[in-house]
Amino acid sequence: MFYKGRPAYFLYLLVFFLFAEKQKLCYYTFIQKLRLNNQISAREVRVIGPEGENFGVLTTEEALRRAKESDLDLIEISPTAKPPVAKIMDRGKYFYEQEKKRKLAAKKQKDVEIKSVRIGIGTSLHDMELKARQADEFLTEGNKAKVDLALRGREKYLDRKFLEERIERFLAIISHSFEREDIKKGPRGLSLIIGPKK
Repeated sequence: MFYKGRPAYFLYLLVFFLFAEKQKLCYYTFIQKLRLNNQISAREVRVIGPEGENFGVLTTEEALRRAKESDLDLIEISPTAKPPVAKIMDRGKYFYEQEKKRKLAAKKQKDVEIKSVRIGIGTSLHDMELKARQADEFLTEGNKAKVDLALRGREKYLDRKFLEERIERFLAIISHSFEREDIKKGPRGLSLIIGPKK
């Protein structure tokens, strides 16, 4: 709405910023970048109505007039599109919906840790089995595991195929199904990352 003298908009902003502070997130940039009503600089905008209807490309003046008639705001939701896309809706509702989307995305997103399992050329079968169990636990928890084949001194100059076979032998012991990346060579040896199958 065109909040001239209405405290509701400021109440929305206050709640919005308090929540952002509580979550240790900063939405000031988002609010500043958001253009609405007379802040929209484009001459023409593609307008979406309050019920999701497509009004097509209108001049910004015409779009503002329609928003005023509905007692709502004109919010530029996609400034990079040509022409920019603007929606006629209540700005408080828009902020609320964006926050809801962000929370939902954060809920779905799980922090995946990369845990390390280190083996060497001389690692015994028993030790490899123990380390494979460790990797199984990491994968069961939904984390990724980085398998490092540590090489010392002259071991770094051994045949690459032989070294890769050593890693493959270790991977064959892991019982949990996994997806794997390519084996990479680093300054301390070979490594690859494995993750749980999706």
